[in-house]
Amino acid sequence: MERRVAREFRHKVNLLIDNEAEKDYLYDVLRMYHQSMNLPVLVGDLKLVINEPSRLPLFDAIRPLIPLKHQVEYDQLTPKRSRKLKEVRLDRLHPEGLGISVRGGVEFSCGLFISQLVKGGQADNVGLQVGDEIVRINGYSISSCTHEEVINLIRTKKIVSIKVRHVGMIPVKSSADEPLKWQYVDQFVSDAGEGKGSVAGLASSGGRDSKEKKVFISLIGTKGMGCSISSGPTQKPGIFISNVKPGSLSAEVGLEVGDQIVEVNGVDFSNVDHKEAVRVLKSSRTLTISVVAGAGKELFMTEEERQREACLREQERQELMHQKRLALETNKIIKEQQEKERLRKLEISQKAAEEEERYRREIEQITAEEEKFKKEWEEDWGPKEPPKPLKTVTAEVHPAPHSKHKLDVKGVAHDQLETDDMDEVIMKQDKQGFQKYLEDFDPYSMFTPEQIMGKDVRLLRIKKEGSLDLAVEGGIDSPIGKIVVSAIYEGGAADKHGGIVKGDEILAVNGKILIDSRLAEAQTTLAKAWNMGGDWIDLVIAASPPKEYDDEMTFF
Repeated sequence: MERRVAREFRHKVNLLIDNEAEKDYLYDVLRMYHQSMNLPVLVGDLKLVINEPSRLPLFDAIRPLIPLKHQVEYDQLTPKRSRKLKEVRLDRLHPEGLGISVRGGVEFSCGLFISQLVKGGQADNVGLQVGDEIVRINGYSISSCTHEEVINLIRTKKIVSIKVRHVGMIPVKSSADEPLKWQYVDQFVSDAGEGKGSVAGLASSGGRDSKEKKVFISLIGTKGMGCSISSGPTQKPGIFISNVKPGSLSAEVGLEVGDQIVEVNGVDFSNVDHKEAVRVLKSSRTLTISVVAGAGKELFMTEEERQREACLREQERQELMHQKRLALETNKIIKEQQEKERLRKLEISQKAAEEEERYRREIEQITAEEEKFKKEWEEDWGPKEPPKPLKTVTAEVHPAPHSKHKLDVKGVAHDQLETDDMDEVIMKQDKQGFQKYLEDFDPYSMFTPEQIMGKDVRLLRIKKEGSLDLAVEGGIDSPIGKIVVSAIYEGGAADKHGGIVKGDEILAVNGKILIDSRLAEAQTTLAKAWNMGGDWIDLVIAASPPKEYDDEMTFF
């Protein structure tokens, strides 16, 4: 089960992350979490590499790797994503506007996301959230729409239908030259004011920055546009909307007092007089009008409105300065975090290099000890001269005379038993080429008295022929508390040796002590020792106490 989860996680990482350095960083973060069990630090580190919506599924892939006791907290700390679409309806003509700001569009290579909510406004009351991606407006998909086209689409109906899905991230791109970045909702610092990108501002106050827009009006079946136009003064020439009746067609499409008309049905209005402008507007029942929003708003303001406008601009300026200060502080914090992360990764790489060097030295030491053991064995136990064939020994043994057997049965039986035992010893030595246990082994040269107190410690040297076929269980972190033999498979090297049985404790392999080892480490050590070069493997065991049997005993 765990292997399947790990395999699926690695597949997801390879699918969503191309950068090898980012993959290594992700694996390092998870390893460090399993050492420290600090979940908030883990989630913070994950957000540095899961830094765009396409990578958000990694949070779900990582969840099975988190211990059960931490999974509830993990769900609380990670972004809440939803694949389900949510549809809401908003009144565009509401006195307080829609109550949302959005950013994005196809020109920024991303979708349209809610970046701000007016607390207690329409959008807030129907459950929209910062970080929601707008998918459809009035039934139309906006995946290929620019920001301006989306705003015009919102203006086409009084009741605006919006479908969203929650992503939990916001696109950040201050200029066309800047690469697109993403921030989590809890890290996002939004732009101040009701300027560019604010649907709430466009729907209620009309926006205070000069911005060209295009509206479409059909006069068929209506009494008229419901607005008045005026020529601008000498210092500001042009045709401006001077009055808009509430509830009229002009109000419906978003025309407001102060908008400058720059084109109607392809006719340029930059140099036309008032009379010609009226004629063009009345010449067709279908009008395509391009205006610059708010370009002449100050021409139709009262003194009170001018003062209020100046006050609002000052508030915007102050708010902008405040946001800039916050952004600078945030950037400073982010840079400090990045520097800490760089130092941490440097420390991790140094530790990895040290660990690799330590492992290399251990391998060299094990190889040297193996060569030493092999040389000593060849000197002590290697054949000095070819052993005599077994048949020459048995050929010299003659049966006793019949009459003598009758007279001294006990003596003949005794001699025959000794001959059988000698044959068995010769056959065992012929199979193994050495004794079952090395008699000159001193356990105190490897272990402390406390480690082997009360144990029958023995050194085995098993010849590498075929597979070892030996299974172990337990480990320092198990209820058993030690590495013990759980099975000896018939026909394997351990079975042929005959010096180790089920229940024996394995204390060391090729000089590496396993007393305080986990099961996985012991299995790895055994596998490496068996598969490494050389003809022998040395096992230090603590023989399990013999079982007591009430078998029938035969005396000769």
